[in-house]
Amino acid sequence: MAKLEILEFPDPRLRTVARPVETVDDGLRGLIDDMIETMYEADGIGLAATQVNVHKRLLVLDISPERDQPMVFINPEVEPLTDEREGYEEGCLSVPGFHERVERPARVRVRALDRDGQPFEMEADGLLAVCLQHEIDHLNGRLFVDHISRLKRSRIRKKLEKVHRQGVSA
Repeated sequence: MAKLEILEFPDPRLRTVARPVETVDDGLRGLIDDMIETMYEADGIGLAATQVNVHKRLLVLDISPERDQPMVFINPEVEPLTDEREGYEEGCLSVPGFHERVERPARVRVRALDRDGQPFEMEADGLLAVCLQHEIDHLNGRLFVDHISRLKRSRIRKKLEKVHRQGVSA
């Protein structure tokens, strides 16, 4: 397994809309394993393929307390099940060091394929619903900073650009 490089905001590749996965094979399962390892090593609870510069509709997540129950969603589709919205402090491996409150539908249904290409459907609320919506946003070229004010987004962008400049020149 290989730890993958996680793209960081404002990298324009994070804005790429992912294409549907056509074939679930050993190559894709290898990518899934690498993404899970990368997510764990980065101390994240979710990772979309877009974040590792693979523009396929694929995401992994694990919200279990023991961090031993990874979930795989291939070609996920999300549907809000309520008009009620809940706010959570969201962070992101692609926006390191920043957390902002984001309002999202409180309950959703997701349809996807598992790591073997078998279709499944599930309903989610709480942290699982937030994570699914957050990661599916990545597959659509969106980040959680798109859900906050322009001023806050600009401030975050400038701080991360400064960090990246300092990292390159160091």
